Amino acid sequence: MDKGVVKRVIVTPDKHFPLHDQPAINCLKKTIEIVKPDAYIDIGDVGEWHAFSAWRFKRRKAPPLEFLINDFDQDVKDVNAGMDQIDEVLDKVNCKEKYITEGNHDNWLNFAVEKYPYIPQYKFPNAVKLKERGYKYYPMGKKLKIGKLYFYHGHQYGGQYHTANHLRKLGCNVMYGHWHDLQQMSATHMDGPKSAWSIGCLKNMKEEANSWLGGRPINWAHAFAIIDFYKGGLFTVHIIQIINGKTSLWGELIDGNKKRK
Repeated sequence: MDKGVVKRVIVTPDKHFPLHDQPAINCLKKTIEIVKPDAYIDIGDVGEWHAFSAWRFKRRKAPPLEFLINDFDQDVKDVNAGMDQIDEVLDKVNCKEKYITEGNHDNWLNFAVEKYPYIPQYKFPNAVKLKERGYKYYPMGKKLKIGKLYFYHGHQYGGQYHTANHLRKLGCNVMYGHWHDLQQMSATHMDGPKSAWSIGCLKNMKEEANSWLGGRPINWAHAFAIIDFYKGGLFTVHIIQIINGKTSLWGELIDGNKKRK
């Protein structure tokens, strides 16, 4: 740990397993190995959760539950496999402090359990085994605070300039995902400067993985964040952007397209 840094944290946005971008995930995994963070934060939409989607049966009637269970189970299997990739590396570097803030896609599982209360195993924290994995869970909309920085999924305030909207509405330092793009906005308040960060996604951005967009151009970006916290809760944010499956960290090129040994 660098002198003066009291906690180093890696923060990751929307992965949407199994519709993730594997080279981007590989870059994240290599970064974890290099950085050896004190804590890890997943800011939600860890899964795509198509089988549980609130939109899946918007235009037609949903079939009886027994015809949905196999799809539910496949989603659970796929998302857990994706989380296993990351947790295995976190275990390797002995990172035990882990947090997750629930995303809107993740919350679809809770809606399903509200509709079918006799299948509690599909509630989001249960489906991805958060307790067994050692994650502290923040339900939909609840905000995690470390030092002088808040974290949550990011769905509450949108618009073209959603970082500005977050600053205006919340009046605090905040980091989030949800919108899949990179934005930062800063403003000086009476009690000092504040900033909001939207830190992209780790989702597959190809058109075939996002057919719901209907071919509409997107301004999404692959990225995650490293945050150094200092005494008094002050912090420095480092955005790690991934271009075509590659990034650099501390002068080292990380190529996520190469097969890991």
